[in-house]
Amino acid sequence: MVCGTESLTYADLAAQARALAAELRRRGVARGDLVGVRVTRSIDVPVAIMGTLLSGAAYVPLDPAYPAERLDFMTAEAGIRHVVGQDLPARGHPPAPDVDLPELARDDRAYVIYTSGSTGRPKGCLITHGNVLSLLEAALPLFDVGPDDRWTQFHSINFDVSVWEMWGPLVTGGTLVIVDPDAAYDPEALLDLLLTRQVTVFLQVPAVFRLLFEAHVEAGRPPHALRYVIFAGEAVDLATAAAFSAGEVRLINMYGPTETTVYATFKHLDDEALRGTTNRSPIGRALPHLSISLRDGDGVPVPDGDVGEMWIAGAGVSGGYLGRPELTAERFVTREGVRHYRTGDLARRLADGELEFLGRIDRQVKLRGFRIELAEIETVLRGCALVRDAVVEVARGSELGDYLVAYVVPADDFAPGPVRAECERRLPPHMLPATYVVVPAIPLTPSGKVDRAALAVS
Repeated sequence: MVCGTESLTYADLAAQARALAAELRRRGVARGDLVGVRVTRSIDVPVAIMGTLLSGAAYVPLDPAYPAERLDFMTAEAGIRHVVGQDLPARGHPPAPDVDLPELARDDRAYVIYTSGSTGRPKGCLITHGNVLSLLEAALPLFDVGPDDRWTQFHSINFDVSVWEMWGPLVTGGTLVIVDPDAAYDPEALLDLLLTRQVTVFLQVPAVFRLLFEAHVEAGRPPHALRYVIFAGEAVDLATAAAFSAGEVRLINMYGPTETTVYATFKHLDDEALRGTTNRSPIGRALPHLSISLRDGDGVPVPDGDVGEMWIAGAGVSGGYLGRPELTAERFVTREGVRHYRTGDLARRLADGELEFLGRIDRQVKLRGFRIELAEIETVLRGCALVRDAVVEVARGSELGDYLVAYVVPADDFAPGPVRAECERRLPPHMLPATYVVVPAIPLTPSGKVDRAALAVS
């Protein structure tokens, strides 16, 4: 693996991870414990994760960019006593070649990733080693990848695509190219990294890929080594994907919620799919270890061609939410003797058996790969002293893609600065409204619901 001027071989990684695992065990970490991982984009990321797993613990990503209040909540709810990257470094521990490490089973916990919660309280999704292994065993054979491939790790470990980004190359003998902070936020620098490192497998959300595509065009479309571009996190931009590929790269669209372990579907975007004439948002078919049924509000399967909520079953479905039995029972349900996760996402099964993604059944959205409950942001806004009421919507921008707009009914002495500051203290960066629109009142429909069409013209 490489990051900037640093690199590690597989032997280096094994030694560093075992040393960290030994230190965690020395500090009392036991099999099944939860350990925080608070590291920035660096070689430390895979060492911290692998060392935590080797110790028998599961890791909980704690992004340093998140507000202190949110990090404190996650740390307290998960009962975290040790944080790699905070109270102990990921690397630099004495070698431990003979340390006695626990043997793990597929049912052991691997990680807990916190996602947005509609009540203003984030929820931690618990994923096992078996969940991850089932993904790798089912999905990797769909790709022609091996030791000569170089994968990027672009995404934060708070976004579960990072799981596929890291383990994809490591279990196939490839090279992991960790994207440093400069390249992560600069399309030109990211393009340069892809070219100089001869990256062959690149995972990206469509909004960021659009900026990379524009940088590639402005640079004169220099030759690259990409073999696969894998989209996830948002509806794919078919026009941009087609213009970039020109038949040179295999474009793959994969859909999946955190609760079913990264990905649930696979679709090769061939020329017909890129035209989008019969399927405007193609997500393909369920991965081999999963099944997807489309159901109505009562859980009854709908006929092909009708719109229904995606219910996912199979080896990737997680055990539920940490410390949230009621929410787990609501979202993870058993029908016909099979346990399913109710995604809240709508789709239609077309005549060829493939799925067309049609958006959310509620007000949860995906933005730049992160799943966001708009209600959580509204709860924070309404808790601000200078705000009487608020509604958050997603707006579409021509250049940067979708962004969040907060429609705010002001209290006395309203000023946007303190409201922004309060949101920054309580919400992670991807959940911060990009703009605030002051309105005298939240418009309502005759039935008493928020009139979102009226808000859009405010």
